[in-house]
Amino acid sequence: MPRNSITARAITARSGCRLHPPALVCPLGDDLNSIAQRLFAGQRGLHDNETWRPGHRLALGIVDTPLPDDSTWPAEHRSRNNRLLAAALQRLEPTLKHWRDANPGARIGVVMGTSTSGISETEIALQQRMSTGDWPSDFHYCRHEIGAAAEFVAYWCGVDGPAYTLSTACTSSARALASASRLIQAGLCDAVIAGGADSLCHLTVNGFSSLEAVSSEPCRPFSAERNGINLGEGAALFLVTGESDGIQLKGYGETSDAHHISAPRPDGSGAREAMAAALRMADVTPSEIDYLNLHGTATRQNDSMEARAVAELFVDGVTCSSTKSLTGHTLGACGALEAAFCWLAMTHGRLPPHLDPPDPELPSLRYSQGETRDVRRTLTNAFAFGGNNIALLLEKAE
Repeated sequence: MPRNSITARAITARSGCRLHPPALVCPLGDDLNSIAQRLFAGQRGLHDNETWRPGHRLALGIVDTPLPDDSTWPAEHRSRNNRLLAAALQRLEPTLKHWRDANPGARIGVVMGTSTSGISETEIALQQRMSTGDWPSDFHYCRHEIGAAAEFVAYWCGVDGPAYTLSTACTSSARALASASRLIQAGLCDAVIAGGADSLCHLTVNGFSSLEAVSSEPCRPFSAERNGINLGEGAALFLVTGESDGIQLKGYGETSDAHHISAPRPDGSGAREAMAAALRMADVTPSEIDYLNLHGTATRQNDSMEARAVAELFVDGVTCSSTKSLTGHTLGACGALEAAFCWLAMTHGRLPPHLDPPDPELPSLRYSQGETRDVRRTLTNAFAFGGNNIALLLEKAE
């Protein structure tokens, strides 16, 4: 592929897939009502912490709600990442049970997204290995593998359909939702448990710090003072089915701009084409989008290219905001988590506010003030290392 070329998957309009109520555990809480309350109030879920970088105070999106005990689980499933997933699965269980009871014998798959998996537990095990020469007695390498997330969800739910994990950095769980839609549209599954999880660990905190991409203060997306991301953790799961009611995943657009291993393409063309492809699949015009959840990481380059892409595609404007100022950047979980925020906006008829005044040097966008209004269609962006981009389009059925 020529350097800086763009490849895009553009699919013609088709029927969507239903997104049942999401199950979340994130820095804003683990209950949909309380999460919605904090989301629409613009309440930050960030905490000062030095655990992952001793001597360096960082604002991090830490999940502080109690998580299930994993001491009785098989060794390969014991990790904080899976405990986050288990907390979300406990919230998903009533929805899943109700649907399975109504659809006996249904073929159920699992598609997860993650970038950390159980790496934190391996970090702890390596410390013992380095100091004593022996691995901990309960160490199991499989908890570290990227595929561990989907295997755990399948184990927890007792499903035996297709189960796999995607790891494309910060687009992982958004791509999991698109993949779930494809499995259903292709007739391979009747339902898919889709979403993702990521957990804080030394690898990501120190890795992003080495890139000089982490802010020690609460992040300020699209602000003139923006100076980096706040890392976060969480899990977000949906039951995705083929029914035509409720809130639908109506379109998605995926591109690869092949620009750089970590920096986004400055002209925003890959991001713009991902959004345009999602609109084409859903047979929707830019003016029909009621709210756009920006990827909005608060890094100089990402916000600059995204503002340009949005301004070029939405020539008449679109109300938008970045919710990473509230949760931090949950990496592989952010795509599904922010799709869930769009789901909440559509069910509550209210928009998440954009907290910080915009950078006057960026293209002018219409930032949300937390308006109360009918929200029928939303778009949410996720962009990742390697020039990997995705946009998901959600629509409320008539």
